[in-house]
Amino acid sequence: MTKFSVPDMSCGHCKAAVEAALATVTGVGQVSVDLEARTVSVAGTARVDALCAALATSGYPATVLG
Repeated sequence: MTKFSVPDMSCGHCKAAVEAALATVTGVGQVSVDLEARTVSVAGTARVDALCAALATSGYPATVLG
């Protein structure tokens, strides 16, 4: 599982946009969003750079936490 900090995420709309963006990436399994912590965890075989690119393109630049 890869965890990202997504500091611009703050509401339900943001959560939905992030989930939709990640769903477009090949290899994404489960996505878990924590709005309070402003983090997203992604399980699956997707490449980290593809996940970061999808988030940035959707307006939610992210930093890999682990």
